[in-house]
Amino acid sequence: MTYEIATLRGDGIGPEIVDEAVKVLRAVAEVVPGVDLEFTLLEGGADYYAAHGELAPATTWKTMESAHAILFGSMGHPDIRMPDGTEAQGHFIVNARKKFGLYAGVRPIKFYPGAKGLDPSQKQVDLVLVRESTEGLFASFGGGAEITGEVYADTMIITRKGTERVARYAFELARTRNGRPRDGARHVTCVDKANIFRSLAFFREVYDGVAAGYPDISSDHALVDSFAMLLMQHPERYDVLVTENMFGDILSDLAAALVGGLGLAPSGDIGDDHAMFQPAHGSAPDIAGQDRANPVATILSARMMLDWLARRHDDDALRAAADLLERSVVATMESGALTVDLGGTLPCSRFGDAVAATVRELGAETGR
Repeated sequence: MTYEIATLRGDGIGPEIVDEAVKVLRAVAEVVPGVDLEFTLLEGGADYYAAHGELAPATTWKTMESAHAILFGSMGHPDIRMPDGTEAQGHFIVNARKKFGLYAGVRPIKFYPGAKGLDPSQKQVDLVLVRESTEGLFASFGGGAEITGEVYADTMIITRKGTERVARYAFELARTRNGRPRDGARHVTCVDKANIFRSLAFFREVYDGVAAGYPDISSDHALVDSFAMLLMQHPERYDVLVTENMFGDILSDLAAALVGGLGLAPSGDIGDDHAMFQPAHGSAPDIAGQDRANPVATILSARMMLDWLARRHDDDALRAAADLLERSVVATMESGALTVDLGGTLPCSRFGDAVAATVRELGAETGR
């Protein structure tokens, strides 16, 4: 089976990091029998908006909807804004999440060799934050209320359906993992502000109802303010986290500091029928075109894409491909081949070359 990957290179460093992810995926397809990927390059982004007055042509949205998965680079530029003053890329990403039902923002936070986290000796970091991506405070995106230029309001929206499905996703994900680093227990933590906001007390109530259906997975709650501190102090206590949209947006960037920064933070926006994979970081226009970006987050997002496709289509070849890609990133970084931001010497393109070479090397060993 040929899998069509709708591929948006985006703005800033987006084209550079997407090219490296595609390079590595092509290497994986070369060495894993039965893996056939077709990359359809699509237009869209802040630069496209500046030139054409729309974020993407209709053909881009159509192909995103029909493709098997979406691989997405960084998008946006702080100087390219919509008439309401907001940045262009948010409108593309939020609208894509709503249009395709991408309710689970899945953001793995994992320590990789050579990374420099907040505490270099702290390597017990392997958690996943699941962010509800269609509701919460982001439900007001593009709307909200304004009174005579003096009063503005955005409303947080929490629904039973939205909370149930993202909580269920978190528990199902926990069943596939090895548990929290501290003791191996498969565990889900609901992060909220239920002591203050009725909407988040409801979020917790619905979460508890879902948790009751997973007696094999332990669960608890945490208030987002104190949790932010505990996450930094004791990341080994956590396995899967599930939270409201805005909290997830903030906490996932914070957690990336534990493992060396956003250059090592992949993500996927996942729904029942569609999924979009992209690095958690922005477009970094200040270093665009200089071959200085770290493509690890994008390459690992591509691994997430292979894993999602494997589960969706029950494809063992894709499972093997996802595993090979992960092992190749680890082996490359263990060898000391690192980008400049991690203290290494490799530019973006040469790091991609190194991972692709490792894919072929490990793939050849596996096939013997």
